[in-house]
Amino acid sequence: QRQLVESGGDSVQAGGSLRLSCTASGFPFMAWFRQAPGKARQGLAAIDRDGSTTNYAGSVRDRFTISRDVSKDTLYLQMDGLIPEDTATYYCAASPSRPPGTWLDTDEYTYWGRGTLVTVSS
Repeated sequence: QRQLVESGGDSVQAGGSLRLSCTASGFPFMAWFRQAPGKARQGLAAIDRDGSTTNYAGSVRDRFTISRDVSKDTLYLQMDGLIPEDTATYYCAASPSRPPGTWLDTDEYTYWGRGTLVTVSS
């Protein structure tokens, strides 16, 4: 069974950095989402099979970087300049086929990890 497993969540101070990882399980199209308490799940960044195409939500474009290491079958999210509003559970998601829209909508992904918690304190 193909599984997605996130790791790397932690508690950091504002201005800090974290790198999240997710086992990709060979899926070609992958993305990172987050969900804060009481809020809808938000798409952050998406990437294709070889990393040649990426898409970002405007709110994180200048601070987060999505990447993948095909040889390690791992997806990453480098997060810099963290702010308290980034506090959320972060999820990786995967699709076996090319998503039809922005690549940042929850409906475009079939497989989900269980999430990893990021807490940013001021």
